[in-house]
Amino acid sequence: MDATASRSAAALAARAVLTWAGVAVLPVVVLFAPLFAAAGSELRIAGWWLPLRYLAPALVVALPAGLVPRRPLLALGLMLTGASLVTVTVHAGDDGYLADIWYLQFLAVDLVVGLVAARRSRRVSVVAAGLVLVVQVAASFVNPALDPLDRALLSVLAVATAWTVGNSVRARRRHADELRAHAAAEAITAERLRIARELHDLVAHSIGVIAIQAGVGARVIDTQPGEARTALATIERASRETLAGLRRTLGALRRPEGVAASLDSPPGLADLDRLVAAAADAGVRVAVRRYDEPRPLPTEVDLAAYRIVQEALTNVVRHADVEECRVTVEYPPDGLSVEVVDAGRGGHLGGEGHGIVGMRERTSLLGGRFTAGPRPEGGFRVAAWLPAEAA
Repeated sequence: MDATASRSAAALAARAVLTWAGVAVLPVVVLFAPLFAAAGSELRIAGWWLPLRYLAPALVVALPAGLVPRRPLLALGLMLTGASLVTVTVHAGDDGYLADIWYLQFLAVDLVVGLVAARRSRRVSVVAAGLVLVVQVAASFVNPALDPLDRALLSVLAVATAWTVGNSVRARRRHADELRAHAAAEAITAERLRIARELHDLVAHSIGVIAIQAGVGARVIDTQPGEARTALATIERASRETLAGLRRTLGALRRPEGVAASLDSPPGLADLDRLVAAAADAGVRVAVRRYDEPRPLPTEVDLAAYRIVQEALTNVVRHADVEECRVTVEYPPDGLSVEVVDAGRGGHLGGEGHGIVGMRERTSLLGGRFTAGPRPEGGFRVAAWLPAEAA
């Protein structure tokens, strides 16, 4: 790993040295470009013009190109200055040659204008494009060997096109970043709601049982020590289960991103007996009715059904003031249905608390249906249908 890092650092250093060495050589190339052009116009090799004529103008725009990735504005300034000086000072008596180097240099400059528009703010890119346009048009009029009107029109079209394309790329990139940020914010909000529901379902049930058992123990500790011990044992068991669940939840929250959580499997309807026992300890007998043959369900569906029954039983224990209730579990072909019914005080919640809201959200996220409310004949009913496959 150290060797790889050393090679990478050496490559970066070498690249930086070469880039700035090219910038340092640039004034010399600009100074001698007219001499190379004049010499090339007088020499021939096998009937071909000496390529030396085009070497210096090409180097004028190539040497600062190494600065484009990190310092595009500086690279643009150096390329524009060098190209303008060469265009103005070269008088080779060959209009075709002058046109060639004009295309070579200024179109390369226009490409960098597009890169600046794609990477910098609109205010900066507009100023840079305007400056490039002014300099290119002025250079066209200064050198009498060029047709100034044609060159000026071409400069306007080239700079405008380069800036428009670069600005469009920047706008698309910005829009994509906004979409990603919005999606990330929605994911964070959804995760916070999921954690809030999980913690509420985990803690509310156990705290309700603990509160009731603590009250029972306090009332009978002097007259019925055995009942008091039973209440304390229930409190201990509920506390341990709650602590274990909190540890699992916190462990999942603290694990590094991308690392699988080593958690126990989440509860499901197979663990319904635990809820029945906890409700019985709190003084509520639960009759469980199962219809159809149980079948495997997606983990999220099984967990949601368990949490809905848990929250509904918690509300019965805490608010209904009854000694019994009924839980019905059905496995229709298209999903799973759970129902919790009591004959206590219908409407005892006084509106939708966090528990009802949490059950409704769990059901909605899976594409199911949820109802909760007082029964006409008295009592309260919670019912949910969950699809066989999570939405």
